[in-house]
Amino acid sequence: MLSLTVAAVTFGVVFLAELPDKTALAGLVLGTRYRASYVFAGVAAAFAVHVALAVAAGSVLTLLPQRLVQGITGALFLAGALMLLLKKDDGEEEIRKPKDQSFWKVAGSGFMLIMVAEFGDLTQIMTANLAARYENPLSVGLGAVLALWAVAAIGILGGRALMRRVPLKLITRIAACVMLVLAGLGFYEALTA
Repeated sequence: MLSLTVAAVTFGVVFLAELPDKTALAGLVLGTRYRASYVFAGVAAAFAVHVALAVAAGSVLTLLPQRLVQGITGALFLAGALMLLLKKDDGEEEIRKPKDQSFWKVAGSGFMLIMVAEFGDLTQIMTANLAARYENPLSVGLGAVLALWAVAAIGILGGRALMRRVPLKLITRIAACVMLVLAGLGFYEALTA
């Protein structure tokens, strides 16, 4: 059953965690070089695959004892918050420009870039955690994929303008604080379950 609350929480967590990520910058670079709709199609397809994998992994976690799952979830959220707070700026990566700018070449470049760059990424781990925490794969999957698509659209269409107005450090700190709260809730539920 779809829960708008779970989808909204997932959207917020994943959106804030992904916004300062290198893939938003990669989307920005691809969007300045190619037709935005082609880039978005490839990036969106790759994010949908990543969310499906993450939700499946999170659903498997629900088979474990609840206290253990809550402890693992709390620890992973804490690790995610620490990763965001301690992350160093690694600069932009070089992105190859395909010679052919057809839909399939451009979308394929965006798809492959995201598939490789995001595999095992923080937001994929967070999505798996949220799927385990809420035991609602449909709502978590919907919230996560919409958040990732929103970040991709922002990166492709207007990333430069946003980053000029909202400091990247602020976005990163907000995401880390949200994850710290979720870690605390996970630990609390593990101890009181």
